[in-house]
Amino acid sequence: MRRSVLLVPVADGGLWSVRAGGVRWVCGFTDEAALARFALHHGPGDRPLDYAALLGARIVDEIVPALGEPAGLAVDVAAEEGAMFFPPVVGIVPDAVAVDAGPAREGRS
Repeated sequence: MRRSVLLVPVADGGLWSVRAGGVRWVCGFTDEAALARFALHHGPGDRPLDYAALLGARIVDEIVPALGEPAGLAVDVAAEEGAMFFPPVVGIVPDAVAVDAGPAREGRS
């Protein structure tokens, strides 16, 4: 995921995201076909859907921490075979914004 280029829809001047389960999920797609499936149901009607091409690492290392709330990455949410979710936990996002980092993790290396 970190080295993959993901296509992230842009809406209202920001990246398209959805809140579910107390987490804000930035939605990315592995190719234009996956993005097109999503756009059929969530796109702006007859207008083209704008998107940004971003490395997965940039999303989880820079964008997610800047959101100021628990956030993760959801990939290919419109796929028939299922989406991939990268939650806001240690090992996925920076420790400073991971929901499972804290006093219990102190002292571990």
